[in-house]
Amino acid sequence: MDLLPAESPEILGKSKRRFRSLKLVSVNGDDLLPEAPYGVEYGRLSNGLTYYVRCNSKPRMRAALALAVKVGSVLEEEEERGVAHIVEHLAFSATKKYTNHDLVKFLESIGAEFGACQNAATSADETIYELFVPVDKPEILSQSISVLAEFSSEVRVSAGDLEKERGAVLEEYRGSRNANGRMQDAHWVLMMEGSKYADRLPIGLEKVIRTVTPEIVKQFYNKWYHLQNMALIAVGDFPDTQGVVELIKTHFKNKTPAVDPPQIPQFIVPSHEEPRYSSFVESEAAGSAVMISCKVPVDELKTVKDYRNILAESMFFHALNQRFFKLSRNKDPPYFSCSAAADVLVRPTKAYIMTSSCKQNGTTEALESMLMEVARVRSHGFSDREINVARALLMSEIESAYVERDQMQSTSLRDEYIQHFLRNEPVVGIEYEAQLHKTLLPQISATEVSKYSENFRTSRSCVIKTIEPRAAATVDGLRSVVSRVNSFEKERRISPWDDERIPEEIISVEPNPGSVVQQFEHSSIGASELILSNGMRVCYKCTDFFNDQVLFTGFSYGGLSELEEHEYFSCSMGPTIAGEIGVFGHRPSVLSDMLAGKRAEVGTSLGAYMRSFSGDCSPSDLETALQLVYQLFVTNLQPGEEDVKIVMEMAEESVRAQERDPYTAFSNRVREINYGNSYFFRPIKIGDLRKVDPMRACEYFNNCFKDPSTFTVVIVGNIDPSIACPLMLQYLGGIPRPPEPIMNFKRDELKGLPFTFPSTVIRESVRSPMVEAQCSVQLCFPVELKYENMMEDVHLTGLVSKLLETKMLQVLRFKHGQIYSAGVSVFLGGNKPSREGDIRGDISINFSCDPDISSTLVSLGLDEIQRLQDEGPSDDDVIAILEIEQRAHENGLQENYYWLDKVLRSYQSRNYSGDVGASFKVQDEGRARVRSSLSPLTVQSALQRIIPCPCKKQYTVVVLMPQLPLFKRFKSLLGSNDAKNNQNFQILCAADFGWHCQCNSFCSMCVEILAKRNKIIGIGVRIYGLD
Repeated sequence: MDLLPAESPEILGKSKRRFRSLKLVSVNGDDLLPEAPYGVEYGRLSNGLTYYVRCNSKPRMRAALALAVKVGSVLEEEEERGVAHIVEHLAFSATKKYTNHDLVKFLESIGAEFGACQNAATSADETIYELFVPVDKPEILSQSISVLAEFSSEVRVSAGDLEKERGAVLEEYRGSRNANGRMQDAHWVLMMEGSKYADRLPIGLEKVIRTVTPEIVKQFYNKWYHLQNMALIAVGDFPDTQGVVELIKTHFKNKTPAVDPPQIPQFIVPSHEEPRYSSFVESEAAGSAVMISCKVPVDELKTVKDYRNILAESMFFHALNQRFFKLSRNKDPPYFSCSAAADVLVRPTKAYIMTSSCKQNGTTEALESMLMEVARVRSHGFSDREINVARALLMSEIESAYVERDQMQSTSLRDEYIQHFLRNEPVVGIEYEAQLHKTLLPQISATEVSKYSENFRTSRSCVIKTIEPRAAATVDGLRSVVSRVNSFEKERRISPWDDERIPEEIISVEPNPGSVVQQFEHSSIGASELILSNGMRVCYKCTDFFNDQVLFTGFSYGGLSELEEHEYFSCSMGPTIAGEIGVFGHRPSVLSDMLAGKRAEVGTSLGAYMRSFSGDCSPSDLETALQLVYQLFVTNLQPGEEDVKIVMEMAEESVRAQERDPYTAFSNRVREINYGNSYFFRPIKIGDLRKVDPMRACEYFNNCFKDPSTFTVVIVGNIDPSIACPLMLQYLGGIPRPPEPIMNFKRDELKGLPFTFPSTVIRESVRSPMVEAQCSVQLCFPVELKYENMMEDVHLTGLVSKLLETKMLQVLRFKHGQIYSAGVSVFLGGNKPSREGDIRGDISINFSCDPDISSTLVSLGLDEIQRLQDEGPSDDDVIAILEIEQRAHENGLQENYYWLDKVLRSYQSRNYSGDVGASFKVQDEGRARVRSSLSPLTVQSALQRIIPCPCKKQYTVVVLMPQLPLFKRFKSLLGSNDAKNNQNFQILCAADFGWHCQCNSFCSMCVEILAKRNKIIGIGVRIYGLD
């Protein structure tokens, strides 16, 4: 196999031709990589601050800024556990110049949103503050750098500031104590055992968060926050770098360096020869899993040899993961999925990690298969074909990066310089990296790659962990597996890998090209439209945003809403079963090898009212992507027994995981209340899965992608029409049109989903068993947009949702300090996409909080929304949401995804009547009208019109709460009106405590009676409405 697939010069763009003619470099393994970072103004101020400044125009008129600080939680003393993270929070609360979260208001006023994990992060070794700001006004850049300068030395730590922020930090802590958080924390402690890192999780201790004093926080901040431990990084669309350097000097020059500041100590993670084992039981786990982690010191990256080692390591993981993927698709697979990777855990240590998800009680089998596969590599190595596939994948990745080297996002470049400062990772530039790839990759042998399997020896600081919802694996059982695999390897009883035969071509017989029946030019959006001879409509827009990107989506009306209830579950499983078989005419494990070295992906989706396919490819691989689309339409899937068995096992595991998950119980109840108990919204159960007809599922999926005349395809990206159009004609126009129409639905005649929002106020709690108390709130309002104001109201709804999100944060977090984040989402998909009638949907506000104050916070949120309806927002509020929307729009105009979505929306708009350009114009004009007329008064009017007014007359609130202890549950039941007023009401107590109901047994009938009486679902499983 060649490093890259052969392409004709006509298909290759200029950039790719330049890459493939790029000269090799003459290097020796001991040659040093450049120490100075490439392409950046780099230096150090006299006070110790390091700076990096680079001009980059992607995106235009934006800058990505960061303050990187080599200070993390590992530096904390026992009484400080969590303080590094608290300092990060306080930075956005108050500094010398900014008080009362004025900084957040500044960010929103310039369109730079503030959100959870969006502006800063604290880890064990460092804290990073990030801003993404517009630079079309010089004063914004200056003020943004001033903000980062404040963070470096002027964070205010008063008692009032700390008390205001405690609630947000506690809520972040509480959110980290879900199933995933507990599993990650337990694994961290196991991995770091014997090191200070083991006891220094960045989130800290709840006790410290609740009780730490301002003096302790200030002491930590003053001790470690020194300019010599910091770097200011600025990458953006600047006129020149020197002006930015001068701004940095202006804002930092008066900050004097500390006298004899403490050096950042190094903390060692000790190695161990004997494996560490853990059988972790997590009742809320999403499924059973196995994790194998082997710790090694972090590699140095200083020489060409070091760089070559990184390439060989990458090839190892590509090849090993391909094997894992193929094993997961075998008969009776040992796991559903498995992957391997390397990751830097902390400054001195990285880990080689393998993870798998498997069926219940299957962890020991999965562990044995994982260990056996790396032992197979140690015994027999990889085949030449496997190495060629891995090499081609790496070469394809660097080719894409090289082609788009002048279009790298500023955030990506900023992150490279952050790692240069924190980890001494060289930044040598894409051009030199491409030359190194081209020079070194062909020299790397299968033997060199295979040796990385040595890092997975269980004698090398190995930690083996199983995760199960119910205990099945034991530590002794895990040890036995390790011993057995080691014996097999020592006795040379492991057979070589058996390679599959891989076809050369995706399409065995080339289709006859179609023809263009009609062609239209839409100058308003810079797009061309073709009606092909098979009835397919194709619209393409040529852009130069990214040299190596072409995106496309094809859609057709008619989806799952057309199905009767008895067919729904079978047909909704169609994509899952089809995906296992291979929707493009080849099994997934075979197709992945066929596509090695190519960048072409295609996926499918079945929705309520539409079915669609979408793709992402390199311009030079557009032919391959369109071949996949052709195969999608001409492949007739037939379910095999093994295919169905694997899919059903995975689906059953997924359903069981959902039944264990408190948040699934919560979201299911939200859907039931807001959208009714229709089968379309009802969660799938094990019983539903067992009624699935695989033949019907595949038949339905086949019919969904059979008739090209019903599809409209939009293609956006770096397209050369002289090359792309013949490919469209051959592979899209060549799709045969069936003699009779198949699933040819008219958008105005589609069957609507049953959708009935409650007409009154509903407040309900979902009580669910939890390992640790969690609380999530969803406050929901119905939305109805009238036909006559449809276009403007759709835009207004988006702006109103952003206003509500901002105000919820201001009230619940910044004023009362009781939440970490709030989200607002809009759902307008409740109606069929006909061109007439009103649109119904909802606006949902979501946040998590302390269970004891959930009702209070809901009331505060409702009060704020009512205030906005009565008084309207302020001028500053309106300016902020306009600025955020405008900045997002400006960024989007430079992205292919944004244009693809806008053109698709124009086709799917109610205004569309055959002219996509006219439909696009109507939408654009609607946006402009809304923006130009937006004022406190118009927003107030929109809030009164779009959601119920007053808001307190119609809404739903569903709150996820921890299940009450048994005695409290029965006390609650005894106090209910049913218990007091109905003499036939029976008291049900737990058989586990030796108590009985009046029928003298813990019988199912009594459970059912009690459930109906109190409108609850399941004693000891989930209880709704008991508070």
